[in-house]
Amino acid sequence: MAFQQGLSGLDASASQLNTIGNNIANASTVGFKSSNTQFSDIIASAFNGAGSTSSGIGTQVSRISQSFTQGNIQSTGNSLDMAINGQGFFRMNNNGNITFTRNGQFQLDKNGYLVDAAGNQVTGYLAASNGTIVAATPTPIQIPTANLAPTPTTQATVGVNLDSSATVPSTTPFNPNDPTTFNNSTSVTVYDSLGNSHIASLYFVQNPVTPPPPHRSLPPGALI
Repeated sequence: MAFQQGLSGLDASASQLNTIGNNIANASTVGFKSSNTQFSDIIASAFNGAGSTSSGIGTQVSRISQSFTQGNIQSTGNSLDMAINGQGFFRMNNNGNITFTRNGQFQLDKNGYLVDAAGNQVTGYLAASNGTIVAATPTPIQIPTANLAPTPTTQATVGVNLDSSATVPSTTPFNPNDPTTFNNSTSVTVYDSLGNSHIASLYFVQNPVTPPPPHRSLPPGALI
């Protein structure tokens, strides 16, 4: 019996060494989460339960648990690499088989699909033509490589906060090359029908304020 107990301890220790070795071997693996070996006591069974003087018959590995603590996020210089800050996984499609990973080292295949090193396709929600995300069934993400048709700018919204107490410029008429003829200016980028960008400059000039007419009081009983 003592030999069996000692042998179970050696076997459990070997499993722990395998777990430690696997953690060390994957120290540089992106998205890898370390594991811990958990042990449990093996109790000898009896018809009426274990007696107060019964000793165990060794140990065993109850489970190998993974620690999903947040790792360090580093910049790789690859615009397609991604990292998850917090909980969650990347959803992958392997010829219809759905898998999950924390490794965000991605690239484009010959068809423009976002894939990992094994060729599994990254899935996600696609965007509508107006840019909003459509929450439907996740599908493989494909980035088209063809040139997109340019869309010219049709309208622009600019939010400004102007000083109502600003004085009227002393120099007239307005001249965009003379900063003394306007109070404020800003710019916005617009695009033509060919996709070329242009800078549209906006100028703001304080106009003279016409005072309201004086209030005239009427004598009692007067009609208007």
